[in-house]
Amino acid sequence: MPSNISAPHATTAAERENAPESTRQAHARQVRSMFDSIAGRYDLLNHLFSGNTDTRWRRKVARTLDDVLVNPRAAVLDVACGTGDLALALDRQGTRHNHTGARIIGVDFCHPMLKIARAKSHKISFIEGDALRLPFADNYFDAATIGFGLRNLASVSDGLFELRRILKPGGRLVILEFSKPVIPGFSQAFNFYFKHILPRIGDTLNGSCGAYTYLSDSVRKFPDQIELARLMRASGFDQVSFRNLTGGIAALHIGSRQ
Repeated sequence: MPSNISAPHATTAAERENAPESTRQAHARQVRSMFDSIAGRYDLLNHLFSGNTDTRWRRKVARTLDDVLVNPRAAVLDVACGTGDLALALDRQGTRHNHTGARIIGVDFCHPMLKIARAKSHKISFIEGDALRLPFADNYFDAATIGFGLRNLASVSDGLFELRRILKPGGRLVILEFSKPVIPGFSQAFNFYFKHILPRIGDTLNGSCGAYTYLSDSVRKFPDQIELARLMRASGFDQVSFRNLTGGIAALHIGSRQ
């Protein structure tokens, strides 16, 4: 990361909800600048640090929406799509066995990330846009996903309300996010790795000044499985459930628009 760009300071979702608008906007600008700077190595480091487990997690998201993805009349939005890996997993799930598949659209506010995504697929539409002000009409999508992006938003609650807005009644949201490990012993080891090892290696390999320290801190300060489910219900989602992945390192949260 260039020396004139600093990573944002990780805060809890509650702290951001109560922050003035100017602080939220500053957070968003810093997050965008940070991802602009690490875009080139983002995929490599993600796969390296997770042992490619992140790829398996994305496939689980896609399988969760299988009935929607095989419908050629359906539209599915991947928010905070980054370099496009989740959108690609959704498209592969929908087009297997020669299905035409649903229309997949990815949206992100980081232009360098989108350039990488567009190079991976000319079929999927990748659009530059803000997750808190999505450039789509109300009641438009049959399903939406957001993978490892919700914790970076200036307001988690506003992001959830916006995701609900663009879904059709009965449309489903699937959130893939790092969470809180639930296995004793394993939880302590994971937390040590995420707090002390990953940031040091990531920032060294990326030549950055704090990006992976921020990413690590943002995971630790993000709501746990039960709290995120509560926030989804408070934002108008029904039939909310979650499933732990790899012992709770990550979790899938699923909800439907009422």
